[in-house]
Amino acid sequence: MAEIDVKIVSALDRVSQAVRVLLRNKSQSNALSPIQTQILIFLLLQPGGSSRITALAGEFDLTKATVSDSIKSLLHKCLVHKSPDPADERSCTILLTDRGKEMALKSAGFISELEKSLDSLNALQKEAIYTGLLQTIFGLHTAGVISVQKMCLTCIHYESILGGHSCRLLESNLTYEMLRLNCTEHSKATNQ
Repeated sequence: MAEIDVKIVSALDRVSQAVRVLLRNKSQSNALSPIQTQILIFLLLQPGGSSRITALAGEFDLTKATVSDSIKSLLHKCLVHKSPDPADERSCTILLTDRGKEMALKSAGFISELEKSLDSLNALQKEAIYTGLLQTIFGLHTAGVISVQKMCLTCIHYESILGGHSCRLLESNLTYEMLRLNCTEHSKATNQ
């Protein structure tokens, strides 16, 4: 491994540590665990504000039992509720309550300090970081280190054209700002 690779991994570890500290601090101030906070924010960002336990487990690379325990706690705190799935009576959908939406909105700002630190970077630096991180996430996904990735690079509709990006579904070329990490129209490519 080249020296620069070691430095990049070390820098990513420091950024990851900062995210964990910010998440832990925000979670503690709201009497939640970090995973409970992440679940609330995830549900807030989903179309319809809902998800199933299996999908949550996949999203966070956790066991269904761990997610179920967090959901039980969020149910007890009246931040989520369960809705039976009419298509599968053994399954249910997890939805935010009004109180849960408020808590999710309050919690979502935990990352603002990290966002402020990006203000000093110019557009080219931000593009290089973002596209580099996308490639890194794609590589980790391809290697089986992380599972669910609803990003453009793992989508059947994505196409790399002469170093650029294109979405066949949208029938459009994509700028780097348009590349998504969590796309609602994502369809997993068969080679992933």
